Amino acid sequence: MSKTLTVLHLAKDLAENNKGARVLVVCSEITAVTFRGLSDPHLDSLVGQTLFGDGEVAIVVASDPDTKIKWLLFQLVSAVQTILPDSDGAIDGHLREAGLNSIFWIAHPGGPAILNEVEAKLGLKEEKLKATRHVLSEFGNMSSACVLFILDEMRKKSVEEGKGSTGEGLEWGVLFGFGPSLSVETVVLHSVPAQATDH
Repeated sequence: MSKTLTVLHLAKDLAENNKGARVLVVCSEITAVTFRGLSDPHLDSLVGQTLFGDGEVAIVVASDPDTKIKWLLFQLVSAVQTILPDSDGAIDGHLREAGLNSIFWIAHPGGPAILNEVEAKLGLKEEKLKATRHVLSEFGNMSSACVLFILDEMRKKSVEEGKGSTGEGLEWGVLFGFGPSLSVETVVLHSVPAQATDH
């Protein structure tokens, strides 16, 4: 799930350490090849097939972006991976938005139950995960490709609604996802001015 965030972290490092570099990040998830018929007795397979979807997306990461380009998404400010000791099989969190200036949130959508738990644990208002829930409802969990779809969804909605930035009019945000063992990938994002695009 957190593969994309790991790749964004690596792409950010490559771009920052190679002047003028443009790093292409491509995520492709094809879950249809694992489809089993309804007669299959494996319930776990059936549940997985209802949650996951196919998706492909690409993004270019640069350390010196041209601000005149209309399709800029966000600035990657920092990225970290944390493996929580003795956390196998457990997901818990204590981060709260209370006391912070309002920020935008992008969570990897493992499924509705996970988003509900994230929302409750972080004390987020329902609209904070609107872009995440929209992508999950339209495309399912596309594994690594999901968060890039969500970034683009947030950018498009921000433009459509006349918000001042790609982050729903807010300046700062957090992108996060969970991975095996339990690892947590977190990226701090800085939004850019929301501009109409040609597509």
